[in-house]
Amino acid sequence: MREYRQLTQDEIQVLEQNVCWAEDWTRVRVDVDFRPYNFHRVIFYGDIQLGRFEKKIEVAKGFFKHSGINDATLRNVSVGNDCLIEKVGNFINNYTIGDDCYISNISTIETLEGASYGAGSTISVLNEMGDGNVTLFRELNSQLAALMVKYSRDKQFTFRLRQMIDDEVRFSQPERGTIGNRVKIINTKDITNTVIKGDCEVNGAARLADCTILSSEDASVYIGTGVICENSIICDGCSINNSVKMQDCFVGEACQITNGFTAEASLFFANSFMANGEACAAFCGPFSASHHKSSLLIGGQFSFYNAGSNTNFSNHAYKMGPLHWGTLERGTKTASGSYVLMPATIGAFSVCFGKLMHHPDTRNLPFSYLIAYGETMYLVPGRNITTVGLYRDIKKWPKRDKRSKQSKKSIINFDWLSPFTVGEILQGIKVLEDLRHASGDNVTTYNFHEYVINASSLQKGLKYYDIALRIYMGAVLKRAMKEGFFGMPKSEVGAGPWSDLSGLLLPLSEELRLVDDIKSGGVENIQQLLSRFDDINANYSDYRWAWSYQLILDYYHLDELTTEACERIREDYVRARRAWIAEIRKDAEREFQQGDVEQEVLDDFLDKLDHEIDYEN
Repeated sequence: MREYRQLTQDEIQVLEQNVCWAEDWTRVRVDVDFRPYNFHRVIFYGDIQLGRFEKKIEVAKGFFKHSGINDATLRNVSVGNDCLIEKVGNFINNYTIGDDCYISNISTIETLEGASYGAGSTISVLNEMGDGNVTLFRELNSQLAALMVKYSRDKQFTFRLRQMIDDEVRFSQPERGTIGNRVKIINTKDITNTVIKGDCEVNGAARLADCTILSSEDASVYIGTGVICENSIICDGCSINNSVKMQDCFVGEACQITNGFTAEASLFFANSFMANGEACAAFCGPFSASHHKSSLLIGGQFSFYNAGSNTNFSNHAYKMGPLHWGTLERGTKTASGSYVLMPATIGAFSVCFGKLMHHPDTRNLPFSYLIAYGETMYLVPGRNITTVGLYRDIKKWPKRDKRSKQSKKSIINFDWLSPFTVGEILQGIKVLEDLRHASGDNVTTYNFHEYVINASSLQKGLKYYDIALRIYMGAVLKRAMKEGFFGMPKSEVGAGPWSDLSGLLLPLSEELRLVDDIKSGGVENIQQLLSRFDDINANYSDYRWAWSYQLILDYYHLDELTTEACERIREDYVRARRAWIAEIRKDAEREFQQGDVEQEVLDDFLDKLDHEIDYEN
């Protein structure tokens, strides 16, 4: 706890000689080691606390200025040690400023009555005209937001959860606006009712109002030129720059929002990238991306997603090249409401078309392509399993997680094959087999609702799905044997259907149990709820084995896992994996033949495929 004292008469005299003035010098209290020599043309109103001003501050690379306060008006302000505050055009009012800060060429920083700092308000996500369903606060992550949206119609659940959030907000709410240690704020017009944590830089922003910026030493936040941000929360490691306009939003860890992007009542979670376009009532889960001016993300839920230019989605031309970002989670509508041409999804959430297709049953054909020829829509089941794009995405997403170890609020499971996605594959196999049984083998096409599946595509779809099944079972068995629990599962938890809470893959039974515990009071506060997410994720391997064990027995018609059965499964795994790599090689060579790829790029990619045998054992 810092000790303060009153100014001496000699110190007051020095300050006044430097054209400083106070409404009441007795209300200006200073650090015990305070020296008054680095203050010029400063006006003090109300209660002022000042630290020591002994060091120099680096204001630009290689350019140091002595700490102090020059050309500023302060009212009810606390300033820490070794700050440099200068050229305050209007005033700083009702604020606590930490150590080693540099604040220069700003207009106003103040806290007004009723400040919320962006916490506690409820926005409407997915339905821009609907009732609010997601409450913004500091500890929000993609899992909690997904729960809020998914169970928003459960009044008891919503009431109890909002009680816990209100308690958390009250507990964490500061008495007035704060600026943490080592913060740099320059060339900025207006900061009102905003909490700025340590190591943040605000450079050229137009307006920050009722916001919380959760910067940290190992994951600093940058707010740049022309940014207007209101009633929003920005998490560790983010960059908001180049005239972004944002209102009623939550921006999760390591997100980048830039180049005039406009967002209202939207959520952006871990590693999302948004530029040029617009979002309204959008739920952008981990690794969502939008680059184009014509892209409007509205009323949709996305993850591991790249919005192309309206119906163009040109990013899918880049598969071996460095520009490929990945594909759509569950599809979306264009701004006009028409449906778009898209490959099926990739990554931890790669299950189905979902919203993209008109009929809900089409969700049971995962990793598929939808291709339009005139008025006819062709469905190519499972095609995306054997593409270069999928292979690259499997490898790249973990590497593109830019979050620091200390700022990983949202849980992201990168398994592309999991009980969640493989469960969809099993349903896809059933759909295709039922089609073949109903129409026979002597047909050229199969009709599935309003879509056409060529006979050859159906056969290949079954082949691709079976390859994925055998890869999954062999990989899970290999992990289980290494971890020492490849026999009968310890528990049946995980044996049933699975769910995806925006990055957290979990048994549906555990999700429902968590919802019931929230409603009954078994989960008492937000910290306990977040711990439950962590516990569920920590038990993923056990839950996965409980689900996979029965799958293996059923697939291989076994009563139990014997040594011989395990060896057979391993051999099937190796064969399936090599068949998968061979199909990906064909896809790469086809792309090269089309002239889209340099020889060097192809050779490098094929060399990586050749080393896949290193991962078989």
